[in-house]
Amino acid sequence: MGSRLDARTLKDEVASMDRRPLLDLGHPLLNRVADSFIRAAGVGAARAVSREAYFVAVEGMGGDSTGLDSTAKRNHFSSARGDDGQKSLDAVVKSASKEAIQWGLAAGVYSGITYGLREARGHHDWKNSAIAGAIAGAAVALTGDNGHSDHVVHFAITGAALSSAATMLSGIF
Repeated sequence: MGSRLDARTLKDEVASMDRRPLLDLGHPLLNRVADSFIRAAGVGAARAVSREAYFVAVEGMGGDSTGLDSTAKRNHFSSARGDDGQKSLDAVVKSASKEAIQWGLAAGVYSGITYGLREARGHHDWKNSAIAGAIAGAAVALTGDNGHSDHVVHFAITGAALSSAATMLSGIF
């Protein structure tokens, strides 16, 4: 006889993730920031590892990777080429760690600011999302390799536009 846990579907598991925090730090704001950071950091690390695996597979099959994002490949995994397996593994771990921190930072900052603004203003709207997206975008730009002011402004505008559009569209769909 199976237990109730065995009968749960993937949909049930994903739906229940929003109701319980991964870490209970004693305050809703801290719980939300930590949860967002951890979940997004996992996505960022998985993205970096899967990207490297893809590039290795394409190059291993003798495929042409000129149409791919070669600048990202060259910047992130320049030392991953060669015969030294340890050097290659170190490059993948370093890149995965960097992307995990960047994704986690963006999600944690965005989540914390939207929560704080919702509590301070009493409601959540596109303005909260725009402010949080701009600050999260600027934070991500500052953690990147190119921290010029134009780059930071570009990321802030992009973050504000994407997050406010997502908030406005969430009411439609």
